[in-house]
Amino acid sequence: MDAADSAALTAAGTAPFAIPLTDEQQEIRRALRGLLTERAGPGRSRGATATPQGYDPELWAAMSGTLGLAGLTLPREYGGAGRGPVELALVCEETGRALAPSPLLATSVLAAPLLTALGTPAQRAALLPRLADSSLTCALAVAGPLALALGLTGDNTADDWSGGGRAGGVQAHAADGGWRLYGEAAQVVDGHSAGLLLVAAHAGGFARSRTLLFLVRTDGPGVPGLVRTRQHTLDPTRARATVQFRDTGAELLGEEPADVLGALAATGRAAAVMLAAEAVGAAREALDRAVAHVTARERPGRPAGHRLADLHAQIETARSLTHRAAREPGPGPESGPLALAHALDALRATTGESVQLHGGTGTAWEHEARLFFERAASDELLFGPVRRLRARVAERAGLLGEAAA
Repeated sequence: MDAADSAALTAAGTAPFAIPLTDEQQEIRRALRGLLTERAGPGRSRGATATPQGYDPELWAAMSGTLGLAGLTLPREYGGAGRGPVELALVCEETGRALAPSPLLATSVLAAPLLTALGTPAQRAALLPRLADSSLTCALAVAGPLALALGLTGDNTADDWSGGGRAGGVQAHAADGGWRLYGEAAQVVDGHSAGLLLVAAHAGGFARSRTLLFLVRTDGPGVPGLVRTRQHTLDPTRARATVQFRDTGAELLGEEPADVLGALAATGRAAAVMLAAEAVGAAREALDRAVAHVTARERPGRPAGHRLADLHAQIETARSLTHRAAREPGPGPESGPLALAHALDALRATTGESVQLHGGTGTAWEHEARLFFERAASDELLFGPVRRLRARVAERAGLLGEAAA
């Protein structure tokens, strides 16, 4: 790689947002990047993930209190900042660059929209201000694949992802004026530490089976019948848990009838944009580190430079798709998942190349290149695979014709 290649790729790392930002949006990104540069980063991730919460509580308090990120998109009437998906995507891109473990995904991206869309006025008034001031964190617990429950890799109204009212999954039974939950949910992001669980469960038995969402509050004394076990995960910066419900008391979220599956799918479409932004940020940082490594080695010839330039183009394509999806009202049923597919592809390709360029040290447990590679592999397992994301996009766009039916 020569000086021209290095300069071009290094400059690309500080290239402006694909669509121009307002001064306020630029300030959000600048302030968060400064905070994460000072207090986070891949080198500090392992220490943060070793805490009982799975993240650095002081860093999350700074992100929430100083920068107001916990309530960034919550309505102002509940103490939030009332911002939109563009600002949240900016935040996710920066946390992705730093591989910063935090409750942002589980609480702000997955749980908060469901509480806002489905909660009763009393539930919203009691819970959303606590999310906004970061005194409460949440986790979404589903029995089947999370990507399927969110409608990203299949139709969540047709697939039997949460038990179908038969054996398996999480079942809900009405009892004594309340609800009791039975079953197990695995791969629950932040499920071991969240102060509130949003649990997708089947109610009504097989004949009248329907999926509802329930609240299980875990921020007080021990909850009878609730067992939470933190899992060993491929990506330590994305903490997950197995959650078991053994005759556990729960509160129905919202009122029946409610379009729970529609709300889950809408949350999935919006979450796909934020996950794509995270992946783009991680891919950009991995590429910058690979460029710095190759430049420092001063290897003769240009093959590595050509490969890294191709990766740069792939990342910028994913970034453009992500930013445009964040700007769409809605966002549309295809834009978010399509951006996520491209971003996961770019992250996988970039981190794989980075590990190879570092040689044997890149696979060492303590090497930072490995952390980015683990994020790439883990995210595709949790929110993919990419081929299913693209197949679902094609199906919703009508590109598969009769084959889709």
